[in-house]
Amino acid sequence: MSMNFNFFINDVVNQAREDMVQAGYTQLTTPEEVDAALNQKGTTLVMVNSVCGCAGGIARPAATHAVHYDKRPDHLVTVFAGQDKEATAQARTFFEGYPPSSPSFALLKDGKIQMMVERHEIEGHDPMQVIQKLQNAFEQYCEEV
Repeated sequence: MSMNFNFFINDVVNQAREDMVQAGYTQLTTPEEVDAALNQKGTTLVMVNSVCGCAGGIARPAATHAVHYDKRPDHLVTVFAGQDKEATAQARTFFEGYPPSSPSFALLKDGKIQMMVERHEIEGHDPMQVIQKLQNAFEQYCEEV
């Protein structure tokens, strides 16, 4: 029984990772990758992924669709909470003033946090509401593509 459960979890995790890669996000799996990506010049959207229902039903669809906009971040990256623990912990060091939250989104500019969409702003909301929050941030902090 536990072997089947582990297989199921691995399948869910792999699908969640693949969803983000197909949407154009770069997976960051080590603290070194996080430091390199989040210290880049320009704007970076970080999607903190997870296996919970609100990640699959709301956050990942919002991450996919929000970037189809006139203004968008220069870089799209993702870390996976509960899976790539060290990379996620390192990413959270950039989210100064915000408690750990997954799923969530952080928008950084030149390595500095500009805004965050936390789990409580995702869970129980419609994907379109999350897309709107992200695009409002893009409007404020990002350049036109």
